[in-house]
Amino acid sequence: MSQNTQRFDVIIVGAGISGVSAAYHLQKHCPTKSYAILEARDAIGGTWDLFRYPGIRSDSDMFTLGFGFRPWRGAKAIADGPAIKKYVSETAEAYGVTKHIRFGRRVQSMEWSSVRSVWRIRALHDDGEEIYEAAFVIAAAGYYRYSSGYAPVFPGAEEFGGDIIHPQHWPDDFDYSGKKIIVIGSGATAVTLVPALAEKAAHVTMLQRSPSYYFSMPAISGMSKFLSRFLPAGVAHAIMRWQRVLLQQMTFKFARARPKQTAKNLIKLTRERLPHDFDVKKHFTPDYNPWEQRLCVVPDDDLFDAIKSGAVSVVTDAIKTFNRDGIALSSGETLKADVIVTATGLELQAFGGADVIVDGNAVRPGDILTYKGLMFEGAPNLVAIFGYTNASWTLRADLVNAFACRLINYLDRHQYASVTPINDDPSMARESFLDFSSGYVTRAAARLPKQGARKPWRHPQDYLWDIRSLRFAALDDGVLRFAPAPRDKAAADAPAAAQTA
Repeated sequence: MSQNTQRFDVIIVGAGISGVSAAYHLQKHCPTKSYAILEARDAIGGTWDLFRYPGIRSDSDMFTLGFGFRPWRGAKAIADGPAIKKYVSETAEAYGVTKHIRFGRRVQSMEWSSVRSVWRIRALHDDGEEIYEAAFVIAAAGYYRYSSGYAPVFPGAEEFGGDIIHPQHWPDDFDYSGKKIIVIGSGATAVTLVPALAEKAAHVTMLQRSPSYYFSMPAISGMSKFLSRFLPAGVAHAIMRWQRVLLQQMTFKFARARPKQTAKNLIKLTRERLPHDFDVKKHFTPDYNPWEQRLCVVPDDDLFDAIKSGAVSVVTDAIKTFNRDGIALSSGETLKADVIVTATGLELQAFGGADVIVDGNAVRPGDILTYKGLMFEGAPNLVAIFGYTNASWTLRADLVNAFACRLINYLDRHQYASVTPINDDPSMARESFLDFSSGYVTRAAARLPKQGARKPWRHPQDYLWDIRSLRFAALDDGVLRFAPAPRDKAAADAPAAAQTA
């Protein structure tokens, strides 16, 4: 190993919620292990540092989106982006994580050597390339491309006389006061943006190709306020956390078991919040079942109130072309605008966009199975964090990071150097990693890892099952294969010197 190579026991990729959680669990459960966090950006926070558009907020309640080891103490259950970023940053500082972060390091590749039982990580920095080595990698870089979101090509876009903005790249100090705005999209981002923009804009139009399901909830929990009057803060938070967990799981399972009844209930609740003559069938009745795409949260009815006030219009139609003054629709109608916001979604990717190579062979994410939704067949000592689509991301991030620590300690106790998920059934059916019909999922399906037809090659989207599986199930399950360290350490170290000389 050359002097230019930096060696740690564990490398964490990403300093967002998942990465800070990983560092906390390492310090708690593997206190003798050295680690570094490689963060491509210049700040902590991940998603909550990247997105700066008006109204940016959580779409999960903070009782479960907050860390299990450091409860959220804010008043709002649905919190704004800056408050969440501050919470993540303060957590990292409180637990001594910040000093382990190497900012501005974008991981380009991770290469595993079975001879040496080590990952060799190449990261780009402003000053050039840096090389890190570690026995274990925790990939906590999220599931979407940070450099740019999904931006379809709209005919005539170059003719538009105003501003076209993707929410992932919202300009600093952009003044939209008194302007007519079209927001293209009806997902979580659009539903957040529209009522926030309406506070200053002359008018906002939410232009959707097809409707989504919405459900309202108070931004401040009445139950939490009540419990806090009589119980210690920690006890009240624990009750609220489990109440939300169980409610999420029950709601999801009911929706999947009785989709027609769930759809009827959701549409009824939406209708009650809109003017009596509003065309709910056209604008708020989706053509898919609930939880085939993620439900959108409407805190304190803000979107519905903005529609009732006349500040927001909803148009369901297809785009024919952009023109100088706005957008011409397939129906023949033209929407005029000064600003067009393309809330058209994310571009998903695996491994934070880094190349993964095992013993000289490139790993093609779309060709491999995931083990319990967190490891990959044929890839040793690599855990990646992917949260829930039907509940808060952090619930699973904490579980996965604790599981990674179980693995690391198991390797040490039994004097193993590596652990690799191995699939012995080449005929096993392979399915999409996410059982979702959302555009951002279907567009990326071919390049994302796959689920198998049976456990443990599935991501169950079930927090209670994950608790049993990740905290208590045996690690030596016949699927995880453990390998000892190389016998000839001098021979094993030789390739490193050759590679880094």
